[in-house]
Amino acid sequence: MAGLFTKQAAVYAAARPAYPKDLFTKLASLTAHHRLAWDVGTGNGQAAIGVAEHYDSVLATDVSAEQLLRAVAHPKVQYLHTPDAMPGEDLVTTLGGEGSVDLITVAEAVHWFDLPAFYGVARRVLRRPGGVIAVWGYNYRISPVEDMMARFFNTTLPYWDPRARYCTEGYRDLPFPFDDIGLGREGEPASLDMEHEMSFEGLVGMLRSWSAVATAKQQGVDLLGERVVKELEEEWGGASLVRKVTFKAFLLAGTPRADD
Repeated sequence: MAGLFTKQAAVYAAARPAYPKDLFTKLASLTAHHRLAWDVGTGNGQAAIGVAEHYDSVLATDVSAEQLLRAVAHPKVQYLHTPDAMPGEDLVTTLGGEGSVDLITVAEAVHWFDLPAFYGVARRVLRRPGGVIAVWGYNYRISPVEDMMARFFNTTLPYWDPRARYCTEGYRDLPFPFDDIGLGREGEPASLDMEHEMSFEGLVGMLRSWSAVATAKQQGVDLLGERVVKELEEEWGGASLVRKVTFKAFLLAGTPRADD
């Protein structure tokens, strides 16, 4: 997973939208305690910073050391590089042992994980009762430019890692073996609208940060060549236009099952 995002880490940090503050307020209202949160696949720390407003401390981990170099500093957030090969037992110990975590968040990343291994660690470290896990993501569905985005997305299809399908399908078939707490459940993710002021430069930067676009370029195919960018610019309404867009995101949240 780490290799997919190493080369475009700087682009990723600059291009991705911020997550809504009320999302973190809602998640915090669902946990019994607010001592420790674990933000997994933190990237540049976008979600970790939001979580830190509600918890005493946040451990933010990622398999990409390059991403963490660009993480936003915060006094309550500790960033930690966790290589793919890190044993689950070591991770549990690093997080403070079993039953030590009040909230686990995974923003735009869980589809890359070894899900059985990750969920196994999550069940062990979440506080019982009262611990919550929440995973969310977004894809090419952006209003009001859905048609433009769908056409570009179709050009990227040959270059996506198979694991990305969970995200492109809106997490509708993502395994999520946790009890429903009223904020999306396995097979039925909740809708999450994320409003964002986006320039055309920001749009192109976001598209360049897609792992499929980077993979295509490594294979000698520039999906964002001059002609394509010009076509996107015309559909956007001009290079200088800043538009208010809405990312049609999706969310699953739950708590460990009693029999796990």
